[in-house]
Amino acid sequence: IETRNFICISGITYLDHAGSALFPESLLKAFTDDLRNNVYGNPHSQNISSKLTYDTIEHVRYRILQHFHTTAEDYTIIFTSGCTAALKLIAESFPWIPEGTKQPSSRFCYLTDSHTSVVGMRGITTSMNVLSVPIKPKEILLAKSRLPAEEQNCTTPHLFSYPAQSNFSGTKYPLSWIQDIKSGKLCPIKIPGKWFVLLDAASYVSSSPLDLGVHQADFIPISFYKIFGFPTGLGALLVNNRIAPLLRKTFFGGGTAAAYLAGEDFYFPRKSVAERFEDGTVSFLDIIALKHGFDVLEKLTGGMEKIKQHTFALAHYTYTVLSNLKYANGAPVVRIYSDTDFSNPDVQGPIINFNVLDENGEVLGFSQVDSMASLHNIHVRTGCFCNTGACQMHLDISNEDIQRNLQAGHVCGDNIDLVDGRPTGSVRISFGYMSSFEDAQTFLNFIIATRLSKSDAEIPFQSVTKPTTESVPDDHLSFINADKLSPMPQISDGELRNIPSEAETTGSWQPVEPEVESIRAAVSETAVPMCRKGGKPITVTKIYLYPIKSCSAFEVTEWPVGNQGLLYDRNWMVVNQNGVCMTQKQEPRLCLVNPSIDLKQKIMVIKAEGMDTVSVPLEDSTGKEAVICESKVCSHRVKTYDCGERIAGWLSTFLGRPCRLIRQSSGMKSKSHQKNTKGLSSATNISLSLVNEAQYLLINVASILQLKEHISARLKEPLEIEELIRRFRANIVISAPESFEEEEWAEISIGALQFQVVGPCSRCQIICIDQQSGERNKEILQSLSAARGRKTNFGIYLMNQPLLSSFSSILSVGSQVLPVLKENTEIQPPTSSEEKCSG
Repeated sequence: IETRNFICISGITYLDHAGSALFPESLLKAFTDDLRNNVYGNPHSQNISSKLTYDTIEHVRYRILQHFHTTAEDYTIIFTSGCTAALKLIAESFPWIPEGTKQPSSRFCYLTDSHTSVVGMRGITTSMNVLSVPIKPKEILLAKSRLPAEEQNCTTPHLFSYPAQSNFSGTKYPLSWIQDIKSGKLCPIKIPGKWFVLLDAASYVSSSPLDLGVHQADFIPISFYKIFGFPTGLGALLVNNRIAPLLRKTFFGGGTAAAYLAGEDFYFPRKSVAERFEDGTVSFLDIIALKHGFDVLEKLTGGMEKIKQHTFALAHYTYTVLSNLKYANGAPVVRIYSDTDFSNPDVQGPIINFNVLDENGEVLGFSQVDSMASLHNIHVRTGCFCNTGACQMHLDISNEDIQRNLQAGHVCGDNIDLVDGRPTGSVRISFGYMSSFEDAQTFLNFIIATRLSKSDAEIPFQSVTKPTTESVPDDHLSFINADKLSPMPQISDGELRNIPSEAETTGSWQPVEPEVESIRAAVSETAVPMCRKGGKPITVTKIYLYPIKSCSAFEVTEWPVGNQGLLYDRNWMVVNQNGVCMTQKQEPRLCLVNPSIDLKQKIMVIKAEGMDTVSVPLEDSTGKEAVICESKVCSHRVKTYDCGERIAGWLSTFLGRPCRLIRQSSGMKSKSHQKNTKGLSSATNISLSLVNEAQYLLINVASILQLKEHISARLKEPLEIEELIRRFRANIVISAPESFEEEEWAEISIGALQFQVVGPCSRCQIICIDQQSGERNKEILQSLSAARGRKTNFGIYLMNQPLLSSFSSILSVGSQVLPVLKENTEIQPPTSSEEKCSG
């Protein structure tokens, strides 16, 4: 595919096509040109522009039916906001027969390898007094049995739902099940009645052709962004016309009524099934965008069959290399969760789900893999992918485990990747029609570079011939046209070797041994908190504040402390044109912006190389001219105001993109960004500035020195201590005699100030950015992980205990630090769905 069609992803390896396809530039251009040249009115009106909209929508309906090889005689298209809304519509309108009537009652059956939105239908069926029956994939494969003839005349409707392709593993379930279940040849459960089939096709249709002329499911929900990448708020339910007249509806929205009375209970629906179920005005401009989606897809790829072959060839190659990667001791580098050996595109889609292992077979948490992938500009998906059933099945997670993990603070979508050493989820890569062989190689090279030494890395490629375009059979993947997909190599089955058996790919779990277990065991002998005795005194060696979130540090020797931490620490932040907070993850050059606070002149002075110095007043200018708006920091909302055009222009010029400076509004901060923090008394509501997790972050120079030894062994040029300290963006730097002894503390006092330890800081890729140059070095995070026994914790979070009014609240370099050891020596990290680095 022409790279100019995907300018937005240059330099990025995007491997989350199962999450969303990426739209090509030509689709956007064709759509915007269409909107410039035509006036599209509301299709419910009768004027000329409205008639044009109505006719165009009907044309798109025809185009969708054509795409799925069917016609309006067999299927009706109902537009929805997405696949999830289509599933909800089915649950609400299916002609269920509840328990307790004279005739047999309905059942809702679903495959356990189903998306959350399918399983969630049982919430509606339960409220209608209809039983739900989960069915494991193995159970349905064994369920081939006809009902006795006398029971076949029963007309009670039942619904069976299964995915055409698992969004977890890419397994394609047989489309032949549709006809077998409808005919009674295959019974999900033994019960008299008539079976209807819901085929969840959202994952499948993004990379495979679906022929509804052959496989006539009753309901097929889809989301169009999975196919085209745009538009995102639009899906459709394809309804088989044999069931359409039986569907029931209670609510009626605008446009669905042929006639109704406002004063009496009288309503008569429109004749067409689509018009009856499309409540309100459909998303008509988005529907018009679909026309251009189909046009561009056909022009770029030559059709869904070619997309299927292209994406499968990439997955086949990646799987083959990945499954052959071994450590020097022969242990596999990854554990792949799959039901197939990736030898047939009819049973396997372009999705590979796996966890990375260490040399001992222990799982590396998916959050760590995700962070490392981000450093290499590789975009993957991690977690359980809204498919708990498949996650449990492949990762051997029991129902009790799920409930225990929830009690341990783990919820779907967070970054708690290991509980008691066992994974709570995995890593998923998925290919789309715009994926290239280079994407697959970049990903494999990333795994090899981060897991294997150079001598190890030579092994896997010996058993897999590097694909060449000559090895492609003539009838396979003939994307020779420049507008079509690039030539894609194919590996013959004969070249597949050493693929681990199922027994080898599943292993027993052992809990992770923490590196500091011996120290902790010694400490835990004391059952009560005690002050640290003996040894050299611990002192504060450096104090930093970061007036603008994610910008450069401002070093001070002494500084006032307020109720949110160091005065003016992270009171400002830079936002993009949409008002979203920018950090060094998106814009590393933020570290080159140097703010400093002048308390006498009451200004913040901002400098950057090649730019004039600019200043911002410290006094709140929240007069009539300042617009108060709500901004989001981490998972907290804060009231902010804009600092004006002058500084916005300065930042935009320096960063080369439109951005603005906003400040937390002091009048409202006490109630807007508070945190009831774990470890502090429940009555203490802590007030935060624009930090992510806590008021202060403390690091220990001894810990930095130990880490430096690990890093120096991996780097050509050793890092200076000063540079390493700055990467960790702490507020307080101390020198304690022992490395990582700070992780044993429950409380500390510095001079007259008292602090409670909230938990360790789990680091992200910001530590890989050189705070002097803005350049990234991917080794740092990996070295930290290696040094800390696969954890990425470094430094501890502190919260202020209420200040004693008789003392001045000043933090000074040289002050003595007095820690109190904690009873339970395992510090729990703060629970948050966001990464916990201080920006």
